[in-house]
Amino acid sequence: MSETIYRQIGGREAVEHVVDDFYDRVLADDDLVGYFEGMDMAELRAHQVQFVSAVAGGPVDYSGANMREAHSHLDIGEDDFDAVCRYLEEALVDAGVNEENVEAIMSEVVALKEPIVGH
Repeated sequence: MSETIYRQIGGREAVEHVVDDFYDRVLADDDLVGYFEGMDMAELRAHQVQFVSAVAGGPVDYSGANMREAHSHLDIGEDDFDAVCRYLEEALVDAGVNEENVEAIMSEVVALKEPIVGH
């Protein structure tokens, strides 16, 4: 059995670090911070750790809401979605995740663009 991306990047601790860095970047962006006002950030971070772990092949099943339903009330534009993706990619790269694994994780995230933006 081949090693999962999840294990290659360092498991839960590494994913938690990436997610913390990701949200630091997102919440520092004046164009994005409004999406998170009044949100339970601890819960969002936990869901994001679960999501990244799942798409990286970790021992986790994502149990969060359907992506379309979870984001439909936010009216997220394409530029904002792209910015969020860029911040996640930067957080992965800065954490030392290799290019092949970054591309694999980001392909899963980019596949969610239509359900999130195209609501």
